[in-house]
Amino acid sequence: MSFTPPPFWRDLKGFLADDEAVALAGAAASACALGPLLEIGSYCGKSTICLAQAMADSNALLFALDHHRGSEEHQPGEFFHDPELFDEAVEQMDTFREFRRNLERAGLSDRVVPLVTTSELAARHWATPLGMVFIDGGHSLDAALTDYRCWAGHLVRGGTLAIHDVYPDAASGGQAPYAVYRLALESGLFRERARINSLALLERL
Repeated sequence: MSFTPPPFWRDLKGFLADDEAVALAGAAASACALGPLLEIGSYCGKSTICLAQAMADSNALLFALDHHRGSEEHQPGEFFHDPELFDEAVEQMDTFREFRRNLERAGLSDRVVPLVTTSELAARHWATPLGMVFIDGGHSLDAALTDYRCWAGHLVRGGTLAIHDVYPDAASGGQAPYAVYRLALESGLFRERARINSLALLERL
């Protein structure tokens, strides 16, 4: 499928490249026939809009999981900190307000179920088989491994495991997503479908 970004796409806060958005949308359009989709790490909704738009012709839902307090790299003093998303009243990051606003602007609020909690807590009693899991949450090794271990097992056969920020070379980016990517392939449960920029698309066997 061809991804048509909304007019305000370039203004959205986020880290998804255009070629990755096209590939992610194509994977989502196919995967939603197998079951609902789960996104881990919604931030301000850029990838959420991409996924939800790709599902527009189906009855599937997208679960968007994020505690909306920012990952390690988004905290004050860190490289990706955005002071516009810092709530001075509680002295914490808060991306949920921007996330909801962007979904409403895109007219996609009725396609998305926000899960405002941690990955581990949301998975504790999860029982719904998933057609796609997109891992783009915290980039510490502990956070990335938690996301994988909590959710990869809920993918149906033929479903898609998408992992963002996969960089084999440490000079290009953090290594936690790459470690999860290698772990998935070495498990024998997944095979690689495609790599687009830093986005890896794997198929559940």
